[in-house]
Amino acid sequence: MMASFVKFIDNLSGWTGKWVAWFIIPNVLALVYEVIARYILNSPTIWSYEVTYFLYGSHFLLGAAYVLSVDAHIRIDIFTSHLSPRTRAVIDLVGYLLLFFPVVIALVYAGGQYVLQSFEMGEKSGLSPWRPYLYPYKAVITISFTLLLLQGIACFIRNITFLARGERP
Repeated sequence: MMASFVKFIDNLSGWTGKWVAWFIIPNVLALVYEVIARYILNSPTIWSYEVTYFLYGSHFLLGAAYVLSVDAHIRIDIFTSHLSPRTRAVIDLVGYLLLFFPVVIALVYAGGQYVLQSFEMGEKSGLSPWRPYLYPYKAVITISFTLLLLQGIACFIRNITFLARGERP
């Protein structure tokens, strides 16, 4: 049961990570278009800045769960590299309980409130004359942290299983 849950979350994170990796293409195209429009045609766009930071932010945030699923987040291994895998699993569990879960749960909750408030007031960006609505981008933030929370739960279960059985699900 738990192994299938962990596998489902890993697959969801993998699918999301591979899907959002494609965001880099329209982001680069928008940047190239803006450079050409601004410096060659002398006619800058009103939408390029916001599109590129929405795409880059979405790329970065939605990819976080995938990065956690493949254990590619930055760590300071100088302290843990000489420890046994079991000790590292215990340290990870403590880190998840004391740091990861409280922070990510708070971000999911606050993000949900943030999106709801933005939607209710019809919040628009004030950074350019284009003025797109902000709640879709803010929803990406909440979705990203929800996916990260789910992946954190899967990693937590994986560490508990490793400590209990000596194997990773």
